[in-house]
Amino acid sequence: MKTKQHEASQLVEINHYLQQAIFIAVIVLCLFSVITPPMALLIGVVLVNVFGNPFIAFNHKAITFLLQFSVVGLGFGMNASTAVTAGKEGFLLTVFSIFTTLGLGYFLGKWFRIDKKTAYLISSGTAICGGSAIAAISPVIKSNENQTSIALGVIFLLNSIALFVFPFIGHQLDLSQKDFGLWCAIAIHDTSSVVGAANKYGAEALQIATTVKLARALWIIPISLLTVFLFKTQSEKKQTKIKIPYFIGLFIAAMLLNSYVPQTVAFSPYIVNIAKIGLTITLFLIGATLNRNTLKSVGLKPLLQGLLLWIFIAGLSLTVIFYLG
Repeated sequence: MKTKQHEASQLVEINHYLQQAIFIAVIVLCLFSVITPPMALLIGVVLVNVFGNPFIAFNHKAITFLLQFSVVGLGFGMNASTAVTAGKEGFLLTVFSIFTTLGLGYFLGKWFRIDKKTAYLISSGTAICGGSAIAAISPVIKSNENQTSIALGVIFLLNSIALFVFPFIGHQLDLSQKDFGLWCAIAIHDTSSVVGAANKYGAEALQIATTVKLARALWIIPISLLTVFLFKTQSEKKQTKIKIPYFIGLFIAAMLLNSYVPQTVAFSPYIVNIAKIGLTITLFLIGATLNRNTLKSVGLKPLLQGLLLWIFIAGLSLTVIFYLG
């Protein structure tokens, strides 16, 4: 009996080491740029559903660190004057799309009879910057683990689709680099997928998309403050702490160095290249969170709310870009 238990234990241990070896091998391939960002995401989804994720305990922290590191690194490939122009052009569309998305999300949540906090997290993630917005707002409204995971599941699933769909639509509509960069910054939820899709489309699209998306991410602060008044009692309002995305300041600093300090030309291309590798690994790790249990926990109504909001914001922003751009 003990022999059988020992053999079973050894098999589990061997399987665990095999899982680790496969994941590490994929990350090594990402380091050498053998795998593209969309492929990395897809491989992550396949591996987690076939073999499981042996590093699930570290996954979330790794995604957060790598994404922030990659965004700051991309700043060394940006030009400040171009970024300011892109930010100005995208500002009104950003403000309009954020508040219309939050408003529509509220009514869809009511219509589908979705839990209030879950519906608000999905709306916030769609309106601002995906998982980052959900992570910032969930402690403000004191959502439970199930509510937060459902919202994250919806956003990550739609993000994964966007990474493949948006560049295809952009090419079919013959969108310029500028228009595509602005469109995906407004219409794709998470910064990782925005940067991945824009990078696939072109260098100019990447610069515009990253700048506009990070400017959009700063709306976490006013929306979090608004959320405090919508969800909290008077005593709770005084105790609420709001997460501020400080890494955006480092991105701006990197961009200013690249624009106004000539010496950075010697090393900035290498930093940008490392940042793009970091983004590829980030997308692989995001894909590795989309297992069957995550997808099952989402549910049809929250997914439908997220999908309708996504179609709305994508269609609205594309129409504005086409006719008013």
